[in-house]
Amino acid sequence: MSQKPKIRLRALEPEDLDLLYRIENDVDLWNVGSSNVPYSRYTLHNYIATASGDIYTDRQVRMMIENEEGAVVGIVDLVNFDPSNRRAELGLIIEAPFRHAGYAQSTMEQISDYAVNILHLHQLFATIDATNEACLQLFRKLGYTESARLKEWLFDGRNYHDAIVMQRLF
Repeated sequence: MSQKPKIRLRALEPEDLDLLYRIENDVDLWNVGSSNVPYSRYTLHNYIATASGDIYTDRQVRMMIENEEGAVVGIVDLVNFDPSNRRAELGLIIEAPFRHAGYAQSTMEQISDYAVNILHLHQLFATIDATNEACLQLFRKLGYTESARLKEWLFDGRNYHDAIVMQRLF
């Protein structure tokens, strides 16, 4: 069995603008999340500059995922943060060259630890395209269960896809 890669989660830096711009404007990724509009460099620059880094203020936190060599391999988000009910939605993008190497699993384990031990959350959830079997399989492996199926929830520009809400209680 191969060892999981070690990762480090860190705050966004101004130097991340180009990577953030590329990811946010990658049309192929629009069907895996709830955003399907392009973002300007100006908007993303302002986001980096004005985000407080405080999930209680911003109701979200975005972190860059670095591998042991210091290369950014992706981005992880906790959004729709609800402190009253102690939950947040998890979003994760691993850059194409780094996929299928264990980075997603390592990241999910680390962000779960952060959510439980630092933020004291009771649950994390994610909305996943029902056709994304690799993603669903990873979430199941990490203790998430299907809590809802949303019919024709995601539109890829041609077709509607069901979405599955995966949820993990801590």
